[in-house]
Formats: sequence, structure tokens, C-alpha cells
Amino acid sequence: MPESGTAHPLDPALLELRESRGAGIEVLWRVPLSQRVDTPFRPVLSRSCAERSAPQVSQTGSSLTTRWQADCGERGLVGTQVGIEGLRERKTDALLRIHLADGRLIQAVLRGDAPVFTVPERPGRLDIVRDYIRLGVEHILTGLDHLLFVLGLVLLARGRQLLWTITAFTLGHSVTLSLAVLGVVRIPPAPVEALIAVTIFVVAVELTRDTDGGGWGRRFPWVMAVGFGLLHGLGFAGALAQVGLPSKEIPLALFTFNVGIELGQLVFVGLVLATRAALRMLPERWLRAGARVPAYAIGSLAAFWVFDRVRAVLF
Repeated sequence: MPESGTAHPLDPALLELRESRGAGIEVLWRVPLSQRVDTPFRPVLSRSCAERSAPQVSQTGSSLTTRWQADCGERGLVGTQVGIEGLRERKTDALLRIHLADGRLIQAVLRGDAPVFTVPERPGRLDIVRDYIRLGVEHILTGLDHLLFVLGLVLLARGRQLLWTITAFTLGHSVTLSLAVLGVVRIPPAPVEALIAVTIFVVAVELTRDTDGGGWGRRFPWVMAVGFGLLHGLGFAGALAQVGLPSKEIPLALFTFNVGIELGQLVFVGLVLATRAALRMLPERWLRAGARVPAYAIGSLAAFWVFDRVRAVLF
């Protein structure tokens, strides 16, 4: 998908190490093409690891992938340190995925303040909870399309409707997030992203209708929230698929990622409500004049995403 159509700044690099008994370690280093190239950005393995083959570079979609083989001796990766050089300078994160020879999968998120990871005997549950909650919060707060949809729901719902509407959206995306991650539902990401843009446009259209009576979206915003939430859940699943889930802790990682999404969503809703309360202090004529500005702004951006993402699906 073209960079212009991407609504998620959350676009980390990926370092994947696949260990095999007697066959060394296969290294995969994937960097989004959107990353800056003015500073060094590369994986750093332990000094006990030596390269066994020359790196092979290829471009797939919007990423640059480098593969090579390494040898870390008889002990392998357990107990060694794996790091990423350049995280602090680039102000970005990197996903680390390690497949050990005994079948275990270890995952971590490397950041500028913690660019090095020591491969443990077995990953701790608290580490999984911390990393996946943080990943969920970051995804919702950096996903402009999801935030605009939530903003539209907040502007549509009135009074107690807001609680039921946000709850319905949570229910909808939680269902499809779980089904997609567990492999029950499989839908290509490109059509999903295009349909998510359509949901945002529909919400924007509902916002332009008169508040008295209005369309079905104003009368029953919770129906829109739960129905369209199913599509947004598939979008969340696509982000989680890039990270992967620890084989022995799939329910825990899935649950904590969803918790992170809800925490980020609540923070955003709180900010919107606080901003709306502050704006009510302005003169009434100003409020009437700017009442439809959010709707047209949301609709314009959503329309751009619809055309751009449909183009990505077709071409």
C-alpha cells in the first residue's frame, strides 16, 4: 500500500531470529521504506555469533528485507544479548521475534531507552502483559483512522448513549480481533483497510444530518458502533499479526493487547469530552458556525482514504 494511504504511524522494524539445531540461525531484518536513512539502523547480535553467509537484500511491498545466516555456537541464543542500533536516534521501535531450537517463541519490543534484549530461558508473563498492553495503546493512539471513527461516535452519541455506543464498539472489535488472531476468520488486510475508511465516511455523513430526528446513525449509534466495530477489529488483528503471539501465552497476549486498545480509546474519549466541554465556553454563534467543521474534516479525510485504499486493492 502506498505510504500516502497509510494511517498508522505505528510501523516498526522487525528482527526475526530462527534457531535450528546443527543449522545455525536464520536472521531476517525487515525495515519499512518509510524509515529515515540518515542514521545507522541495524541489528547487533552477541559477539559469540558469527556470520555464516553474506546478507541478501530484497524489497517486498513497502519494506526492505535482509536475510543471512549466523552461528552462535553450541549454546545458541539463550543467554545472549540481541539489540538494534539506531532506535534512539530514529525515535522508533523494533519488534523482536526469536524462534528457539526447542520450539519456544520469544518476543519483545525494543525501544530507544531499551535497545538490547537478553534472551531468557523462558519469557515472563509480566513481560508479555507489559509489552502487549503498551503495543495496544500505541496502536489505537497512533491509528488516525480508528481515532476519527471513535471521534465520530462521540459526536453522534448524546447523553447516556455514549456509554452504550463505546461499549458496543468495544464488543464489535473484540470479537473479530479474537477470531482473526486465532485463525477462525481470514480476510486480506487491503480490503479491510478500504472498508474501514468507508465506515469513517458513513459516520461523517451521519454527523451532517440534523440533530432533531436525523438518520438511523443518530438514533441508534450503538448499532453503527457494533457493526462497524467488527471491521475495525480485523484492522487491529492485522497490526497484531505483524507482531505475532507467544505460542504458550496466546490468550494472555491477545487479552492484554485488547486491554491496551481499550485504555488508549478511553484516554482519547476523555480528551474529546474535555475539549468539547471547554469549547462550550465560547460564544454560541461561534459554536453554531463551526458545528459541522469536524464532520466535513472527518469526511474529507475518509473520502481520500477510500479512493486511495480501493486503488491499492485493485492495482
